[in-house]
Amino acid sequence: MAKRRNRGRAVDGVLVLDKPAGCTSNEILQRVKRMFGAAKAGHTGSLDPLATGVLPLCFGEATKFSQFLLDADKAYVVKAKWGERTDTADADGEVVETCPTDGLSREALLDTLERFKGDIEQVPSMYSALKHNGQPLYKLARAGVEVERKARKVRIHSLELLDFDATHFSLAVCCSKGTYVRNLVEDIATAMGNLAHVVELRRTQAGPYTLEQAVTVEDLSQAIDSGGHKALDQLLLPLGTSADHWPALALSESTAFYLRNGNPVQIPGAPLEGWVKLTGLNEEFIGVGEVLDDGKVAPRRLISSSQ
Repeated sequence: MAKRRNRGRAVDGVLVLDKPAGCTSNEILQRVKRMFGAAKAGHTGSLDPLATGVLPLCFGEATKFSQFLLDADKAYVVKAKWGERTDTADADGEVVETCPTDGLSREALLDTLERFKGDIEQVPSMYSALKHNGQPLYKLARAGVEVERKARKVRIHSLELLDFDATHFSLAVCCSKGTYVRNLVEDIATAMGNLAHVVELRRTQAGPYTLEQAVTVEDLSQAIDSGGHKALDQLLLPLGTSADHWPALALSESTAFYLRNGNPVQIPGAPLEGWVKLTGLNEEFIGVGEVLDDGKVAPRRLISSSQ
């Protein structure tokens, strides 16, 4: 009889990783997963190899909630270079066009930024993870293939100018899911009659998670050297933190029973609409639900009752 393959440890929780530059989100996920010896893990949305910062990694039961983090708002700090356009819209690409930067001013940039706040439309870059007939666009782009992309509506919640000079500018951006900061930088420059591309990009927040909670790969290495898997596990945040950006509702024992069996329930104090975090006795995390038109809360993702 063949020996059963060891698929790894049962690890549950969220690790807020400060992603290093120079690797894809999946590459760093697989590296961290091996460090934990975890059976199941996933990330919550790709960051470009050039980008650094907040990348929540979900382990075990937390993977049930990764889609909600993928759909959550994000915040970034981006630095861009004037006068050059690259084929990837960032410094990892080849410069394909240049222009003079005379006449640029802080005042003109501030005026232009106002036009990009709120709902805007973006045409995704060919160097994105979006798929066309099952193939990521960036793979098609690297093969020299370009396909038509439809404009998509995104929301820029805030857009702040941090720094400006004749060669570079820096912005703080808070935006909805699906926003491509590289495209935003290009479009802002185009609106000013110029060119630009991203040279630094750092994600400062993803949903409820911020840089203050993030750990580096070096932190993980030190933890495993000093205390093995036990020390690593102490760096994980509880499952319930993945829903901390939603209103929390406490369920009685009987209400939790019905909800766990898939039944919508009436919960005092529920909001009129939207998503909610569900907790039971002693504030233990049960899962997430959605408020229906009749005011009841329907279960959407629940953790295993053994957790």
